[in-house]
Amino acid sequence: MEPFRLVIVTGMSGAGKTQVMRSLEDLGYFCVDNLPPTLIPKFAEICSQSGGRVNRIALVVDIRGGEFFDMLVQVLEDMEKLGYFYEILFLEASDETLIRRYKETRRRHPMAPDGRVSEGICLERERLERIRGRANHIIDTSDMSTTQLKDKITALFVDDSTQERMTINVVSFGFKHGIPLDADMVFDVRFLPNPFYVESLRRHSGQEAPVREYIWKWPITQQFLEKLQSLLDFLAPNFVKEGKSQLVIAIGCTGGMHRSVFVAEQIYTNLKAKGYKVNLEHRDIKHNLTEV
Repeated sequence: MEPFRLVIVTGMSGAGKTQVMRSLEDLGYFCVDNLPPTLIPKFAEICSQSGGRVNRIALVVDIRGGEFFDMLVQVLEDMEKLGYFYEILFLEASDETLIRRYKETRRRHPMAPDGRVSEGICLERERLERIRGRANHIIDTSDMSTTQLKDKITALFVDDSTQERMTINVVSFGFKHGIPLDADMVFDVRFLPNPFYVESLRRHSGQEAPVREYIWKWPITQQFLEKLQSLLDFLAPNFVKEGKSQLVIAIGCTGGMHRSVFVAEQIYTNLKAKGYKVNLEHRDIKHNLTEV
């Protein structure tokens, strides 16, 4: 079971808290925005008792909470007495950067709804000074791109292996039932020898030994799988490096029962062995079982 991890995200308005929460969600964190500080201990207690189902939490707490926000330091001190470990991530940016961002979005500053943005920023810095002093991580986003910020969050808050930052979904399908709409890559394996035309194999799927043995015995199958696995071994770590959180690989044959199922199984096994977080789905097997 993974260790319980609670991250309190706070900091300057316009410094990138929304983007950070999106990144943490992609990393598997349960995220809650603008939670009143007084509810944090109870929320942490509920999650810690979930039996491991919710063990990574990120909470945004900032000056939008009004008077509630001023209770944050006291709440955190109480949590320490209760034995709850937490981390504070504080986001900030230069005045010039924050003013530019507010100008671009045409939003009012929460600390100066009827005044100048610069006045709101000054008031907010003063109000956040105490919580900033308690922060475990301080990130200045002034010169950071969205990708750079995501990489920084990943480096700070991923406990598992590099490969597990991205989920790979391998899906077998039949072209006669349509290509999966969410596929990132589609591989057509209709050129492989088809067990459908072997009477004794027609009613069996690519998960069963007789069908697997039939498809695998052909040299073209072995050559294709070698090349496909080599391609995916090259692509997967580069997708991880680029920051992709989910990859859908679709393998298609005519009906989605024999060849695509076999190839998908092989790809799934190969990627799993390399340490990636992989899911496997045979979308159209049931269609074929009712049709055959």
